[in-house]
Amino acid sequence: MALSLTQEYFQIPLVTRTYTTACVLTTAAVVRNTRTRTEPAHFSSCCSERKYSIWRLITSFFFFGSLGFGFLFNIIFLYRYCRMLEEDCFRGRTADFVFMFLFGGILITLLGLFANIFFLGQAFITMLVYVWSKRNPLIRMNFFCLLTFRAPLLPWVLMGCSLLLGNPVTADVLGIGVGHLYYFLEDVFPNQPGGRKLLTTPDLLRVMFDPPEGPDRRFLQEEQQEGGDLQHNEEQGS
Repeated sequence: MALSLTQEYFQIPLVTRTYTTACVLTTAAVVRNTRTRTEPAHFSSCCSERKYSIWRLITSFFFFGSLGFGFLFNIIFLYRYCRMLEEDCFRGRTADFVFMFLFGGILITLLGLFANIFFLGQAFITMLVYVWSKRNPLIRMNFFCLLTFRAPLLPWVLMGCSLLLGNPVTADVLGIGVGHLYYFLEDVFPNQPGGRKLLTTPDLLRVMFDPPEGPDRRFLQEEQQEGGDLQHNEEQGS
């Protein structure tokens, strides 16, 4: 049984496994430390009192409050949509997925300073959900058996739920904004007349996360080759 759980755990894609584990462990550790229940995780005072706790810039993305329904809801959404992105849209392109994490994380951190948001995990999850929804526009969603809608409306439905529950929606708006900017720069602008690709994954990340002989890399190369052969056959037929 333990071996089976271990195998299932390591079958989770690398980025999803790492981020989800970090969120669970960080939240559990902060909640356990009752003397400083929330301070160690947020970044509002990362450079105050001469502490220079730069690590709070990272842990602010890992903490989701007390261990309750809200935490469980966030972790489920994080795991589900992060994994679907990594296994579908970014399959064989782990470096590109990590670069999206860095792009979104840096922007959310900078904008979070102005929006006075100290815990950035919810905004980051909203960004992931937004990018997934825009890349899967035809999928129909069933929200708690109450609402049926297409995937692009999901981030807005979640923001509406926050409003109904009386929670602030600043983090949702921030995540949607950053997610839209990434989607526009990555998927929309390069396909416009005169457009070009502005987001380029550094070679260092490709060396670290996309080994040339990896199984996902081979799958991507085969998929690209099949697409090229199909286009070539269509051109010959015409």
